[in-house]
Amino acid sequence: MTPNEVAAKLTGLATKYHIRDVTLLAGRLLMSFIFLHEGVTLATHFDGAARAMAAQGVGLPLFVATIALQLGAGLSVASGLLTRLGGIGLGLFCLATALLFHTNFASQNELLHFEKDLAIAGGMFVLAAVGAGRISLDWLLARTLQKRHRDQEMVKALLAVENEFSVDVRLPVRGTFAKRSLAGTSPGAPHSISWGSRSV
Repeated sequence: MTPNEVAAKLTGLATKYHIRDVTLLAGRLLMSFIFLHEGVTLATHFDGAARAMAAQGVGLPLFVATIALQLGAGLSVASGLLTRLGGIGLGLFCLATALLFHTNFASQNELLHFEKDLAIAGGMFVLAAVGAGRISLDWLLARTLQKRHRDQEMVKALLAVENEFSVDVRLPVRGTFAKRSLAGTSPGAPHSISWGSRSV
């Protein structure tokens, strides 16, 4: 895809949605890429990466959990599904990484990694605060649940109206009294009739 095509796609999205939602989508994809890439790299080079992590004092269970967190939370942020939870998880992960592995500030490289981890953690916490926006699975699920709730409320309202217009009429029929239930929402509407007799 050429840069012009990418620009056209973004312009189309900005027209359909608010620029805030397009910006949140772009930010989510950019922030999640590093975690997805790192998770896939560790998983595909599992043995060597596990040995390298063990040399730094990270055991195998924690190493596997790290891969799972980066892939799972990375997909969460990218797709916008449980975005706040994924953002908090990755934010805490970056803080832990910075404080545990990049505190040798005498090294310019270590200091740079420390600052990068803090910056990414800050971005993830901001994302957790504002949410994923409308271009996300979170928003789609919320709309679906709201629609279902509105449908249920509408059904309840219709049933309440029908019950409000229900009347009971007792008619004499051959020495008995019969109960006739008239249910309708407007004059001339069809009525349901039930007969239950008792002796007089």
